[in-house]
Amino acid sequence: MTIALPKGRLFERVAALFARIGHDFSVGERRLVAEDRSGGMRAILVKNSDLPTYVHHGIAGLGVCGSDVIFESGHEFFELLPLPFGGTQICLAGLAEDDSWRNGTGGRLRVATKFTRFTRSFFHGQGIPVEIVRLNGSVELAPVLGLAPYIVDLVETGKTLEAHGLEVKEVLGETRVTLFANRSYYKYHFPEIDELVNRLSNVLH
Repeated sequence: MTIALPKGRLFERVAALFARIGHDFSVGERRLVAEDRSGGMRAILVKNSDLPTYVHHGIAGLGVCGSDVIFESGHEFFELLPLPFGGTQICLAGLAEDDSWRNGTGGRLRVATKFTRFTRSFFHGQGIPVEIVRLNGSVELAPVLGLAPYIVDLVETGKTLEAHGLEVKEVLGETRVTLFANRSYYKYHFPEIDELVNRLSNVLH
C-alpha cells in the first residue's frame, strides 16, 4: 500500500504511530519517499495542501492530513480513522478593540483567509454575506494593515494572534487529523485497508 503523509512535525507523529504496528518508515535523503522496512507499505511525503490531490488521483491510495485540508480540496474520500493528535480550532479573529462582530456588522463581512471554501460555506450557512480575500501566508497582517477587519485561521495557543493585537471573536469549528482513502482504492483493497485500520484502532484504544 502507498500512503501520502505531510512533511514536517506531523509526519514524525504519524510515523511513530505506524511504527507501533510494524510499519517502520525509513526516510530517503530528500524526504520524499519513506520505505517501510518490512516492505508492506510505502509513504510519499508531500506538502500538506497538496496531499488530497495525490490521493484523489490515485498516486497514493491512503493519506493522513487535517480535515480542514480535505474539505478545502473539494474532493470526496472515505474518512477511515481520526487520529488523537494535531487537532485544533478554526476561528474568526480580529483586532482586540474591534467589537463590531459581536454587535452585528450590518453588512457584508470582509474576511482574509486561506480557508476560502470553509469560510464561504460557514457564513453562507449562517445567512451572513461574506467577501473573502484569499491569503496563503501571514494572514494575521490583514487586520493590522487594513486589508480586512477579520481573518479565519487555525488557532492553537493564540500567541501569534496576541502578538499582532488580535483576539478570537468566534470558534467556527474543530479540525482533526484523519486517515482517509481514495474511494476506488478502498473498494479494491478493502481487506488490507480494513486490517490496517483495525490494527491502528487497537493501538490507539
